[in-house]
Amino acid sequence: MGLLERCEELFKTSNLYDVLGVTKEASDAEVRRGYYKVSLQVHPDRAQDDELATEKFQALGKVYEVLKDEDQRAIYDEQGIVDEESDGLNQDRNWEEYWRLLFPKITLEDILEFEKKYKDTEEEKEDLSRLYVQHEGNMDRIMDSALFAEDGEEPRLRGILQGLIDTEDLPALRAFTHESAKKKSNRKRRAEKERKEAEEMQKELGIKSTDSLEALIKRRQTSNEHGFNSLIAGLEAKYCQSGSKGSSKKKGK
Repeated sequence: MGLLERCEELFKTSNLYDVLGVTKEASDAEVRRGYYKVSLQVHPDRAQDDELATEKFQALGKVYEVLKDEDQRAIYDEQGIVDEESDGLNQDRNWEEYWRLLFPKITLEDILEFEKKYKDTEEEKEDLSRLYVQHEGNMDRIMDSALFAEDGEEPRLRGILQGLIDTEDLPALRAFTHESAKKKSNRKRRAEKERKEAEEMQKELGIKSTDSLEALIKRRQTSNEHGFNSLIAGLEAKYCQSGSKGSSKKKGK
């Protein structure tokens, strides 16, 4: 069975971009992050159905191989076919080793170091500005979407946004400037509930300081789309090997 047919069977789509949750216009980095994000969800180590998870995991590796390779991606984009005989789709490849080569384990200490360097930077300010405009000043949504936006961080994040409003870098949106005390109180209660649930999950998973990024993401507020991509992008730059831009040619008949 070819890769496209296999994807249809396993992921209910034969569109390789859809399998990774990216668009056809996605950059190499976006394709890489898409592969990482989806592969975490089906990793055999964490799945109940190991056999099905392994099949999906292997298929994802092959999808990534096609889309990261400039020549194969061009053929797929133009003709909608995959070169099944290419070296990158070798059936005997150890896809777990390949995955670990691309994405070495990142520890809690790595995350905390990244968090420390991210806070109070221009990057964080730009991210918050974008979220403020996107969510029209709705602090509930901003807190749900911002990276490392735990409950105790709200005064600091609100202060950053207020400062940008004061300097007229952001518009004074009523949802932000006239937020009711009741809404703030409800958000605080929800945050406390989520904190307790996260602590319980942490205990259930046995998460320790040496655990990997995929386990940590279960309890930190980094599961939203932008937060995940921002976090992975920053950590990749420092800790992970750059994905090689494939140049394998189609085998001759």
